[in-house]
Amino acid sequence: MPEPPQLVKKLFGKFKEQHIYTKTFTNCDKAMSGVEINLCKEKNTFILASTTKVKSVCRDKGEPYQGLTKSLQRFDIVVCKLEKQGTKPAKCHYSRKNLNKKIVIKCEKGLPVHYVRDIDHCEN
Repeated sequence: MPEPPQLVKKLFGKFKEQHIYTKTFTNCDKAMSGVEINLCKEKNTFILASTTKVKSVCRDKGEPYQGLTKSLQRFDIVVCKLEKQGTKPAKCHYSRKNLNKKIVIKCEKGLPVHYVRDIDHCEN
């Protein structure tokens, strides 16, 4: 059942905050500080693109993929992974992996609301 419009906007806002990075990416520790406040998140993926470009995947720059939407083009992404489990929030330290892959997202009413994963071009 589709989500009501106001919930979709709220979900998109959370998606944007957690996964779209439009500034110059310097390091994962800084980027992750805005994702979770009370805990060290184990892993997060940032899409290094404009909000408009990411939204276009849900409109005309994506294709159906296992009940979700796969981008037609590749994106520069950064995967930040927590280096030490059980770390207190003030001491979170993350490693960084730069990738260029297609993304798989969940779309609702033309907006991305959930990042699922990245995939290589050789996958269907």
